[in-house]
Amino acid sequence: MIEIAKSMFTLSKKEKVLFSFVIIAALTRLVPHPPNFAPITAMSLFAGAYFRRKQLAFIVPLIAMLISDLFLGFYTISIFVYLSFVLITWMGQQRNRVTPKLVLLGSVLFFLISNLGVWLLYYPKSIEGLLTCFALAIPFFATSLLGDIFYSVIMVFGFSAVSSRLQLA
Repeated sequence: MIEIAKSMFTLSKKEKVLFSFVIIAALTRLVPHPPNFAPITAMSLFAGAYFRRKQLAFIVPLIAMLISDLFLGFYTISIFVYLSFVLITWMGQQRNRVTPKLVLLGSVLFFLISNLGVWLLYYPKSIEGLLTCFALAIPFFATSLLGDIFYSVIMVFGFSAVSSRLQLA
């Protein structure tokens, strides 16, 4: 059992670079930014697409999120955010790359799951409550999508540049 745990936490050079990219992205949540302009979807897709060890694809971004949430605080909807995070990571694993279509799909998935959580926790459980919740969330979707695109481009092209420079396999 100890050997399994030890091997899981022994990272290759490439995994160390990927780990660094995810941690740095998560730490950008701590600097001032427009509402929802965050690296969550990009981190999830990136980790799912680039980590070859499936468990690391899930563990590393979750650790990064937990670290940044220690400073930002945890909210009642955090469970919905983390659930969408896991699903988006899985999507990245299925495609083994980050594509514009996948970024859009991840953004929509995050919007739907997180706002479903907001509705379940804070709004009347009615069609009117659901529609009100999602209607009020639409302006946040625009900045969320822009953030997802921005961070996805930075992470994918940044990793490509670093990877070729360090000759990572």
